[in-house]
Formats: sequence, structure tokens, C-alpha cells
Amino acid sequence: MKYDFRKIAGWFLFILAVGFFGLQMGYLFAHARYHAEYVDNRLFYVINMLCIICAGAAILLLVKSSRKWKFVGAVMVILFVAVQSVLLTESDKQIKNISSISPDFQHVLSMKEKNGETVYFRTYYKILALPKEKLPDETTGKFKVQWLANDVAAITYQTIDDKVQQFIGTYGDRGEGVSYYYVGAEIHGQWKGKDAAVLSDEEGITVSWHGQTELFKWEQVQQYGTLAVVLHRNHEAAWTIALNDNFEIHSNAAKTPAGEITLYPADIDGGQAPVMLKQ
Repeated sequence: MKYDFRKIAGWFLFILAVGFFGLQMGYLFAHARYHAEYVDNRLFYVINMLCIICAGAAILLLVKSSRKWKFVGAVMVILFVAVQSVLLTESDKQIKNISSISPDFQHVLSMKEKNGETVYFRTYYKILALPKEKLPDETTGKFKVQWLANDVAAITYQTIDDKVQQFIGTYGDRGEGVSYYYVGAEIHGQWKGKDAAVLSDEEGITVSWHGQTELFKWEQVQQYGTLAVVLHRNHEAAWTIALNDNFEIHSNAAKTPAGEITLYPADIDGGQAPVMLKQ
């Protein structure tokens, strides 16, 4: 049986074009009805370009036409792509998209900054998101994203008053997902790693780093979700402690926690990697 690969490729591209068009229509409906957005605004223009490129290529392969009309069609596709590229560039100037995919490709971090105001978005279906929380400080400069676990992302940023802060995006749970628990209580005890140690007790959380020790009282500890805490010093982020993927909750049980935790410094410029600690 002889296959016409030209037609097969043409129909495949046509189906892709219809799929991209349907995706855009679904997005416009979700945006109008639920105020949903793409996790990254640039996706809207990229999908538009992919749609017209696939449609143009499909027509070229499926429809017999003169060289003149092929040229006209190619010029129209190029002009459309050029316009979308310009719109994408302008959008990128107005809105800074901070997006990152988790190491296991299961979660997407989405934040958007406009005129110093940064909003954290909760993602749905991988590519759609709804605004969930606005960062309390006006931001400036770059954002540094570090995944501390497959479901914990630390975002380090600088405020307009030159303070370094951290925001933590969490996407999971270490319990059964039916009750809230406190990270500080769950990591009660001594944790040690390379040149670092953490002690959680009644006074607060003590961090030892390369021989220097500092106590953070409980009022200096801010929890995010049920997976991480940020330790503050003089109204500025100093450290983040996150529960690793292998951490096991033993609430209301006379057992020591199992697994590891991660200690991560709040440093916008440094390249210090997260440090894993265990009991």
C-alpha cells in the first residue's frame, strides 16, 4: 500500500492548527468567565504563531495552487508571525513573567510583575492560572527561583527599599492532606548537614552556618503552606527551611521525623546551593 506522505503531513498539521485554535478559544472563554490567564503571558502569542504556521503549511501541502498564490500565502503567514512577535515583545516589556517548571515536571511556578506589583498565581491544567496572592512589598530587579523539592519553590527578590525577601510556592503536602500542621513543630530536634545545622525547640529555630549560630524566635518565623518556613532578621528574609520529598509527618506520635529537610540562604546574588540536613 502506497502512502501519500504529503497529504498525511498536511492533515497532521491541519489537526494541530485546529487544536491550537481550540486552545485559544478555550483560553478566551476561561479568561472572560473566570479571569484565568496563561501561566506565562507570552504563551498567547506563541500559540497564535504556531496556529497560523501549521494552518499555512497544511494548506500548502493539501491544496494545489499556483506559485503566485503560494507566495502570497507565505507572505501573509510571515506578516502575521511578525506582528505577533512585536506584540509579544511589547507585552514582555509591560509584564515580567516569572515562571519555572518543577524538577519532576508536575508543577509550574507562575508569578507576574507589573509596575512593581507582583502577583503569585495558582496553576490549573499546567498552563492556566488564577491570581492567588499579592506579594506584600513593591519589588525591583531580578527574581531568583530555586526548587527545594519537587513541590517547593523559593523565590528570592529585592524590594524597593533594598531588602531581600523570599516567597515560597508550595504545591503538596507531607501528611494525608486532611489537616494543617506546623513545619517548626514537625522538625523539632537537631538536624545536621555539611557545615550547617538546625535546631528547632521551644525558643525557636537556631541556625548554625560555618561556625556562626543565630536564634530565630517563633515570631520571626513565617510559614508557607505546610512545606516551608522563612526565617526573618530585621524585617528581611535570612533563611528558608523546606521539608524534602522524603520527609514523613509523625503528628501526635512519639516518633522522630523521618527524611530530610533543606536549608537555603536568602541571597539574591550569591550562588550558594541548598544544603540537605538530616537527624
